[in-house]
Amino acid sequence: MRRTALLVSAALLTSLLPLAVARAADDPPPAPVDRFEGEVPFANPPENGIFTWGSDTDDPPTLRLSPRDDAPEGDQVLAGSYDISGYGGFTHDFAFAEPAHDWSGHQGIRFWWEGQNNGRKVAFELKDGGANGEASELWTTSFTDDFSGWKQIEIPFTDFAYRTDYQPVGGIDHVLGLTETWGYGVTLPVGAPGRFAMDGVELYGRADQSLRANVTTDSAVYPVTEGRTATVRVTVATTGSAPIDEPVTVAYETAGGTASRADYVPLKGEFTFPAGTASGTTRTLQVATLKDRAAAETAETIPLRLTVTGAKAPAETPQVVIDAHGLPYLNSKLPVKTRVADLLSRMSLAEKTGQMTQAERGAVGTGADVTADDLGSLLSGGGSTPTPNTAEAWAKMIDSFQLRAQATRFQIPLIYGVDAVHGHNNLVGATVMPHNIGIGATRDPGLAQQAGAVTAAEVRATGIPWDFAPCLCVTRDERWGRSYESFGEDPALVESMETVIQGLQGARNGKDLHRNDKVLATAKHFVGDGGTAYGSSTTGTYTIDQGVTTVTRQQLEAIHLAPYKSAVDRGVGTVMPSYSSLDVVGDGLGPVKMHARADMINGVLKQRLGFDGFVISDWNGIDQIPGDYASDVRTSVNAGVDMVMAPYAYKDFHTALVQEVRAGRVSEKRIDDAVSRILTQKFRLGLFEKPYADTSGASGIGSAGHRAVAREAAAESQVLLKNSGGILPLKKSQKVYVAGSNADDIGNQSGGWTVTWQGASGDVTPGTTILEAMRGNSARVTYSKDASEPLTGYDVGVVVVGETPYAEGVGDVGNGHDLELSAADRAAVDKVCAAMKCAVLIVSGRPQLIGDRLGEIDALVASWLPGTEGDGVADVLYGKCPFTGRLPVTWPKSEAQLPINVGDSSYDPQFPYGWGLTTLTKVPEGGAATLKALGAAARAAERAGADATGRALVTKARLIVQRKGITAAFAKPFAEADHLLLAGRYGEAVAKLAQAYGSA
Repeated sequence: MRRTALLVSAALLTSLLPLAVARAADDPPPAPVDRFEGEVPFANPPENGIFTWGSDTDDPPTLRLSPRDDAPEGDQVLAGSYDISGYGGFTHDFAFAEPAHDWSGHQGIRFWWEGQNNGRKVAFELKDGGANGEASELWTTSFTDDFSGWKQIEIPFTDFAYRTDYQPVGGIDHVLGLTETWGYGVTLPVGAPGRFAMDGVELYGRADQSLRANVTTDSAVYPVTEGRTATVRVTVATTGSAPIDEPVTVAYETAGGTASRADYVPLKGEFTFPAGTASGTTRTLQVATLKDRAAAETAETIPLRLTVTGAKAPAETPQVVIDAHGLPYLNSKLPVKTRVADLLSRMSLAEKTGQMTQAERGAVGTGADVTADDLGSLLSGGGSTPTPNTAEAWAKMIDSFQLRAQATRFQIPLIYGVDAVHGHNNLVGATVMPHNIGIGATRDPGLAQQAGAVTAAEVRATGIPWDFAPCLCVTRDERWGRSYESFGEDPALVESMETVIQGLQGARNGKDLHRNDKVLATAKHFVGDGGTAYGSSTTGTYTIDQGVTTVTRQQLEAIHLAPYKSAVDRGVGTVMPSYSSLDVVGDGLGPVKMHARADMINGVLKQRLGFDGFVISDWNGIDQIPGDYASDVRTSVNAGVDMVMAPYAYKDFHTALVQEVRAGRVSEKRIDDAVSRILTQKFRLGLFEKPYADTSGASGIGSAGHRAVAREAAAESQVLLKNSGGILPLKKSQKVYVAGSNADDIGNQSGGWTVTWQGASGDVTPGTTILEAMRGNSARVTYSKDASEPLTGYDVGVVVVGETPYAEGVGDVGNGHDLELSAADRAAVDKVCAAMKCAVLIVSGRPQLIGDRLGEIDALVASWLPGTEGDGVADVLYGKCPFTGRLPVTWPKSEAQLPINVGDSSYDPQFPYGWGLTTLTKVPEGGAATLKALGAAARAAERAGADATGRALVTKARLIVQRKGITAAFAKPFAEADHLLLAGRYGEAVAKLAQAYGSA
């Protein structure tokens, strides 16, 4: 009964569907791909199976195999529901360990889809060539859900276009070969909840040569000096590298463009790749340009039109570009100010607003829009990387985008930006530094500068001249998911670590920016992002990130603004406003989004502080300003934002800004100011002279020298909070039992912003885990992650626990996170510490609540997020160097105490700000009298300007005082002493320490 009804239904549907074509007599029978009867599991790569994906945790759809009476084939269908805000969908990848599938004999792919008649597009993609399903070329097409009920969607392979984002750099061969197919994927519609059902995926029909042969050129743009000849290589490529079996003819002609016939020798003709031509065969065309009488000209274009018969033509028309020449802005001997003025005077409004527009590299495909929209900048968001994710691929990708900028009238180079917030963290194999919270714990400005220098060298070696770092937030509440991006809770500490700016940029006047080991730095997030109140965020499920910072004018100046004054004094090149809102008590404005605060961006930053760089918005940051998009654009630009990060809405921004200027709502003077600032930094970076990647420093990426800096930073960042009985440092002769979730996980110890935005557990990038480093020091190390192995016969236990990676508001406490150890970590601590003397290392981006277990723990270490160099942690564990780190934030007893910070009137933490025991071979001794003498000497050093002596005296006093027990009366002056030390008030610092000593 049911089968008969199904057949009648299917026959009726077939008669109604224009896409369902009867099988030709000579076609091969359909080849099943997925019947969804249980033959394909739900599994992740590298296994064969179906898996979901999305831009965040809410975006992957839910999937199930659902029994259906109306299933077009068999008894079950693949069904699911979705509610996607960013992007999401599902994929069937074939097993990596097995050969790819050969689909080359078929005309196309088809499947049954249950339409919802919602008028929305569904993208369907194929994975072709490469090593596996996650390293293949992506080819995409789409269909519209404008029907109800089951319909067979039939897509010929000729309808698929090369997908230009998230691809192997340069592609594999840019041919939909189909001899090595690794599966398919479906990208579902965004913006509203929906459901779907799918059945019977199969291959149909017989292939033709247009699928097997493709004509390509070696570039889309060919810049050439006037009077010289451009060489264009035209190649025929075939599926599986087989020879072509029919002739392929290419007709060519130079026509159109901005160059006149006096600028080049016209070229027209035709050639044929005969049947039997080998795949990869190349023919060369040469376009000769002519020198004219003009001494100065803008760039001129000569399109080379190709008409192909018998194969797929190139996706776009290649262009020969005669380089601009003779214009003052191109003269590197002129002052930057003169060059900027000359170039600005020549630009149209559209070209100027293009310079103010930044797009995500994944949105511009191969980069044609860089030329079409005169884009000034591209970025890679967190995890937006080339495939393969190598230094060479980064440089090749960015050079391909820079080549597009050469096809614009003035050939203004792109400035490419990336979030290298703890090393070149998007690049697999780069040196990953400790996160800023750990750098703050080192209290070592020189080391911070070295870390910045290593980061700059590795970033610039991949063709990137701009880093969205450092974060100068002053973190005031450890429930914030970005706490680890801060150097600490004290503005004086943050200011002291701003030497990182010189590490990134070099000299304060910008004279080093053209070097191949320096990058433009970004001070972020202006201003007050670390002070947002818990519960004030209105962004999704965030609880504190992007919320409201409510402060008095005095608090704003003293806590949050102070680091930016220092950054401007250090010559920082760019500043990024915060997503958060600022509510200054008494100003009558209430909470205002920082991207809209002209009083702060124009008034304070640019006018009062004298910032002469440019202001770049955060990712879609202007979208959070109340009002429609046009209002967002004019409000932010008028407030002083010079370049807008509109990753996927770059066309909308560009269009809206032009309209706002023409309507008089944004002045041309404001536009000229913004563009002048942007061009100034491009000239300083030397991009007009050298737009392409200088990869001469690529051998230093992840090098032993660079990793040595990261290792030192990891060692100095370790804060020894407790050390009963002096169990640390360990001895190589001791038999050590190691346990805990973070002992052997490079992803966990590196944290968020590592290869991907959120980071991930596991072997995400090369490095040394803490366990591996410990084993490098002693062979007497046994590891049991969950402490399930026998616990007898050991001298000491080391339990490495803490957090798993997160970034931004995703990591907010209350948004699926808390400050407690996991149940597994708690169990590991309890087991090991009950059986032997134990040291507990907490690998985390913020303090974890440990008070209820502190009594059973002999030694406690705040390891923060040390990065890829676990050897640095082992160096202090085994005494190769002493523990010297100090808390950059207050360590609370309970979450109820938060926010808690140095200087609070009520202050009773577990460990105070500045706390940090040492394992120096000789700790200073003494008491009140010694402290009195140290105070006198410190005051004298302060008067004499002897900073090194003053700091040494305060350190000696601190080590003496730390022998006392921590009470509320002790903690408050102790913490305040560290703040005074950073402020250079050495005498007062020792006096506070003496007060703490007396209260204990």
